[in-house]
Amino acid sequence: MNDRPGAEPGGERTMDPRAELGRFLRSRRARLRPEDVGLPAFGRHRRVPGLRREELAQLAGVSVAYLTRLEQGRGQNVSAEVLDAIGRALRLTDHEHSHLTHLATCHPRKGPTPPPRQQVRGALAALLTSMDGVAAYVTGPRSDILAWNPMAAALFGYWDRLPSQERNWARLVFLRPDHRRLFADWESKAADVVGALRLYAGRHPGDPQLSALVGELSTRSPEFRRLWARHDVKEKSHGTRRLNHPLVGDLTLSFELLQLPDDPEQCLAVYHPGPSSAAAENLRLLAGWGAHSPAADVLDGV
Repeated sequence: MNDRPGAEPGGERTMDPRAELGRFLRSRRARLRPEDVGLPAFGRHRRVPGLRREELAQLAGVSVAYLTRLEQGRGQNVSAEVLDAIGRALRLTDHEHSHLTHLATCHPRKGPTPPPRQQVRGALAALLTSMDGVAAYVTGPRSDILAWNPMAAALFGYWDRLPSQERNWARLVFLRPDHRRLFADWESKAADVVGALRLYAGRHPGDPQLSALVGELSTRSPEFRRLWARHDVKEKSHGTRRLNHPLVGDLTLSFELLQLPDDPEQCLAVYHPGPSSAAAENLRLLAGWGAHSPAADVLDGV
């Protein structure tokens, strides 16, 4: 997997963590200015944006030669202390530091790793169905949507009408106009999806299905190519999302994303309205219409 747009959809290439490590470090250097980290900004014209390699080496207390080898994918047996020092110098978030560690300590495999399981436990599927008044679904690796309750279908779209490979948040957000229109702040949702994919890629560089997904999206979506090339990583656990639903209009919902303790690659997402809010009433309207309402066709872009 790489960042160039010409990656072949469906290819069997996998990510080289050593090359990704260099790209990630360079992208984090580029977002910082010397004055951001207490260094003097000598010279009015800098040939590269952000921190120079020499400046990062000074801040992290490592040699320029060592940092050069690391950014070129030639670093061996990087210590946790060095990674911590680089992380502090670059002002990495916890998720960025975790991503850096995965990339620096992961050794390329000779072949692709087997894909993680995609089954949802029966008890969890039953729990989804029983959840009333909220939209809930379970995602798996690569942002695949594995199971959902009726309210989630009424809110986000009737995913059972889609082929299983298209039940994927990245494909929905970047390739389906109906889902793009649904999110009032589409850019924020798109950045969250790409950031989560980046984190997954750092943990599972040998996943050929991820390589195929990134290759397909890079070919078909300029917005995805732009966001993927930023190397931003993030994993939200809660927040709010504003939707522009085609039947009930604006909805502002809070969401919680809960990793499942027995499978950290699966996540339970729950979207809920504030008590006695307009969003709560609109969700009740959607639930009352059911799967045979006009919403089924509108949300599918028919």
